[in-house]
Amino acid sequence: MITIAVDCMGGDHGPRVTLPACRQFLDQHADASLILVGLPQALSDFSHPRAHVVAASEVVTMDDPLEIALRRKKDSSMRVAIQQVKDGRALAAVSAGNTAALMAISRYILKTIDGIERPAIAGQIPNATGGATTVLDLGANVDCTAEHLLQFAVMGSALVSVLNDKESPTVGLLNIGEEIIKGNETIKKAGELLRSAAKAGDLNFYGNVEGNDIFKGSVDLVVCDGFVGNVALKTSEGLAAMIGSFLKAEFSRNIFTKMSAIAAYSVLNALKKRVDHRRYNGAALLGLRGLVFKSHGSADAMGFGFALNRAYDAARNNLLDRVQVRIAHAAPLLAAAEGVQ
Repeated sequence: MITIAVDCMGGDHGPRVTLPACRQFLDQHADASLILVGLPQALSDFSHPRAHVVAASEVVTMDDPLEIALRRKKDSSMRVAIQQVKDGRALAAVSAGNTAALMAISRYILKTIDGIERPAIAGQIPNATGGATTVLDLGANVDCTAEHLLQFAVMGSALVSVLNDKESPTVGLLNIGEEIIKGNETIKKAGELLRSAAKAGDLNFYGNVEGNDIFKGSVDLVVCDGFVGNVALKTSEGLAAMIGSFLKAEFSRNIFTKMSAIAAYSVLNALKKRVDHRRYNGAALLGLRGLVFKSHGSADAMGFGFALNRAYDAARNNLLDRVQVRIAHAAPLLAAAEGVQ
C-alpha cells in the first residue's frame, strides 16, 4: 500500500480543491491510501475506506514569513503532513502551500541526504516532442555554486529515471550558448564538473544547452540555478495561458474565424492539452531524506491530482533509494568538488 500524506489546507483554495482531487486519486489507485491533514472541521465531510484524517490546528498561509511558518506554527497542516513521512507513516507528502515554507519545514524535519548541501525543486515543462523536459532548480536556490549544480544533476537524473523509465537520461547545463567557453565562471566550472561526472559514469552529460532546448526537448534534464529556472517555468505557464486565450478569442471573433477554428479544432485542442501546465503539476523537493512534492498554489482539482500522481509514482518506484544510490556512487566526485571550492 502506497501511503501519501496530504496537506489539505495548503494553496489558494484549500479543501475545495484538495479533497475532490484526493477522492479521485483514491478511486484511480486501489493500492494507495491517504493521510489527510488539516483542520478537523474542514475535513469532516470526507469519508473513504483508504483515507483517514490527522488533525492539525494551524495553517501556513501563502504569505506567512518563514519565521512564522517554521518557528511559531508548529502544528500546521504542512508540518504535520511532513512529519508523517519522518515518522514512517507515509512514503511521501504533497502540499500546495507556501513554497519557501514547505522547503524550510521539509529541510528542518527531514534533513538532507549525505553529500547534498542544498535541496532543489525539480519540475517538468512540456516540450515539442510530446513529452516534458525536467528542469531544476525551479526556485529554491537563487544563488548556486558549480558544486550545487553538480549535485542537482545527480539528483535530477534519478528523478528522470523514475518519471521516464530511462536508466541514463541526458543532462544539459543551461547556458547562453553551446560552446564550453561561454557563460560566467560558475557555469564554466559546472561544465567541467559535469564532464568529469560523465567520465566517471555518474551522468550522461549532453553538454551546454540554451533556453529553447527546454521546449525542443533536446535533453531529458536541464540544470540551472533557481532564479533562471523559475523564470523558465513562469514563461512556460504564460505560454500555455496565451494559447488558451488565443483559442478562445478565435472562436468568438466572427463567422469566418469560427469556421476555421472548428475545422482545426482537433489539432488546436491537442496543442492546448499538450501545453496545459496542470498536466505537469507536482514538483519534487530533491535532496531530502524523504519524498515531498509541491503543487502549484493555484492548482485546481485536476492539477492537484497530477501532483498526487507524481508523488505516488515516485514512492512506488523507490525514488528516494535511487537518489541515494546515485549520490553514493558520485560521492568521491562530490567530495572532491566540495574540497576545491
